[in-house]
Amino acid sequence: MARVLSANAQALTRGFALPHSWQFTLSVVFLVQILSAVGFSMMFPFLPLHIEALGSSTGLSTELAAGLVISVQGITMMVTAPFWGAVADRFGRKKMIMRALFGGAITMALMGFTQTAEQLIIMRALQGLVTGTVSANNALVAAATPRHRVGFAMGALQLGLWIGVAIGPLIGGILADHFGYSIPYLATAGLLAAGGLVVLFGVGESFSASKESIAFRPASLVRGWKAILGTSGVGLALFIRFLAGLARTIIVPIAPLFVVSLIATDAGNTFAGLFMAVSAAASTIGAVYLGNLGDRISHRKVLFVCSAAAALLYVPQALVADIWQLLLLQALAGIAAGGLVAAPSALLSRYAGTERAGAVYGIENSVMAGSRAAAPLVGATVALLLGMRGTFLATALVFALIALTAWYLLPQDKLEPAP
Repeated sequence: MARVLSANAQALTRGFALPHSWQFTLSVVFLVQILSAVGFSMMFPFLPLHIEALGSSTGLSTELAAGLVISVQGITMMVTAPFWGAVADRFGRKKMIMRALFGGAITMALMGFTQTAEQLIIMRALQGLVTGTVSANNALVAAATPRHRVGFAMGALQLGLWIGVAIGPLIGGILADHFGYSIPYLATAGLLAAGGLVVLFGVGESFSASKESIAFRPASLVRGWKAILGTSGVGLALFIRFLAGLARTIIVPIAPLFVVSLIATDAGNTFAGLFMAVSAAASTIGAVYLGNLGDRISHRKVLFVCSAAAALLYVPQALVADIWQLLLLQALAGIAAGGLVAAPSALLSRYAGTERAGAVYGIENSVMAGSRAAAPLVGATVALLLGMRGTFLATALVFALIALTAWYLLPQDKLEPAP
């Protein structure tokens, strides 16, 4: 009986008799990416405001609690993401997507019932431990996609991500304004659970563990990570990924407060969501096109041009006088920043190959989580020293550093010919 149940469970996680082409897999994961991104981004516009409404049971200041609730998820994910990536190479990438989605659904539902700032911070930490949908999706798609189409596939996934991030904050802000803070968390839980079911029944994975991943021991894991990080170009691509995440996240904890300072209405959550939605929507315009362009002309070139353009477009945002000027500049900068979405992931695939896709993108997710953890602290420090407008100048400097790194240090990426 136990053998029968085990065989049935394995058959279920492999999926039904669906097409196994890389295009079909990409299409299904693209849908899941949108669902999870909409859910996870709903909370962005109001997290600091929710912390203020909850209050602290231990005397934490609102500023410190707001920084912690944003940073702690990145810290815990940074620690666990490489481990989950290695697990994916050993036991299958599809299972890791399901773990992240169902685990995220549980933690997000619990957030809707928190009573203090400390409880919300703890649940955010748990969220970081069990989630990581982006890296899991990247690993599955990268392993299934021909090398000469990886840039397009990564761009498509990032398109799904930014479609979700464009829609999610606006929905979250509206729900919070009209129904309170608990409803967006519960809505997110429902979306993540739905995404988990789509993966369970809609994705078929023909998976076999690589020889390196079969020895699932601490020493072999460390050797595998060292080998990946020692590959030419990988370290710099990860450094650029960190800087790109930093640049996009520095203003997140400051944006709601800055937007409120520019408007004369009480719809602060809605306009903060609109601010983030405009930037994300603009990034979706550039993500697939620029990822596809990188497949043809070099992702290194795309990185340089787009990061330089983003740096130039963030400078005038420090000088805006009303919300519409800010939204216009955010849209233009978002298009430029779309070039930084797919390029680092595509470069990692070209530099490191796809045999250890789970480990590679697990490390990438750890780096991204680290940037999300550091960015609120950087943003808060800059805001204290230079004011809220100074955070836009700091963002411009980070984009400029990316441009310099891509131009002077990053190795040329070898273009993969079509078969």
